[in-house]
Amino acid sequence: MSTPPPTLSLPGIGAGLAADLGEGLARVDALLRATVDHDDPFIAGASGHLLASGGKRFRPMLTLLAALACGGITEEVVVAAVGVELTHLASLYHDDVMDEATVRRGVPSVNAAYDNSTAILVGDLLFGKASELVAGLGPEAVLIQSQTFVRLCSGQIRDARPCPPGSDPIRYYLDVLADKTGVLVATAARYGAMFGGGDPAAVETLRGYGERLGVVFQLVDDLIDIASDGAESGKTPGTDLREGVDTLAVLYAKESPDPGDARLRELLATDLAADPAAHAQALALLRVHPALDRARATTRALGTDALAAVRALPDSEARRALEALVDGVIDRVG
Repeated sequence: MSTPPPTLSLPGIGAGLAADLGEGLARVDALLRATVDHDDPFIAGASGHLLASGGKRFRPMLTLLAALACGGITEEVVVAAVGVELTHLASLYHDDVMDEATVRRGVPSVNAAYDNSTAILVGDLLFGKASELVAGLGPEAVLIQSQTFVRLCSGQIRDARPCPPGSDPIRYYLDVLADKTGVLVATAARYGAMFGGGDPAAVETLRGYGERLGVVFQLVDDLIDIASDGAESGKTPGTDLREGVDTLAVLYAKESPDPGDARLRELLATDLAADPAAHAQALALLRVHPALDRARATTRALGTDALAAVRALPDSEARRALEALVDGVIDRVG
């Protein structure tokens, strides 16, 4: 059995739960590798490119923890976890094409290592593989996968477009995050509860927890995109800023009435992709702006909402691990 990659730490969990989780993740990893393999070496290499570079396996871990909070890890839970992770990996292939990214997880992105057409087609192939796996779990799982995919795509479409006139930019942004990131994390937790033995109330509780956690996860990623130097995150800093995506810190900065922020607001209103010097200046100003701390505070508050949701479950070591997972996600922003 293959050894799974490192995941987010869950301090304080007991040896028994850690062993169950480790064994489950190893099963997930083995099925992932078998599923992305292909008779054609070129397709196999492109399909496994991001898988080989690592990743935290955050979503599969959530599926397994949700199952353990409801009963146990079944073969259906492992299959569902792989289906969710394949969907996530496929979305990353497409994201990198849209962002024109050159680095992902510290290695060349698929579009950089191959080309845009290959990245898009392999992303589609991985979506198909995910659907093939989920089809074996029954019609309800297929419906959930389809609804998840629709929301994920609509979130990505809306993310690339400006907030409509008359809409609250903050509310619009958070709704986009719920679609483009929250829904897949929600499905990861939902599948774990469904196939791990949870009753309908537990399934809904974990779905709601997962959606909140997913929004927090994306908010943290957005903060890292601003605050990190790229060496630790493995991503090109300031990608959202360069692409004109108004993340939470940017929205807060644009709202600032401080006359001293005039230069930052001016920069944020320009095409930063066309001017590397202006992009660097805007990123530097944003990194020391109070808007960044305000975005961190909002992220932590939404994490508290996720904690409140999961605490509706009966107390157990697995539930406490789900609580620790929220803290682990938030701790990435310092």
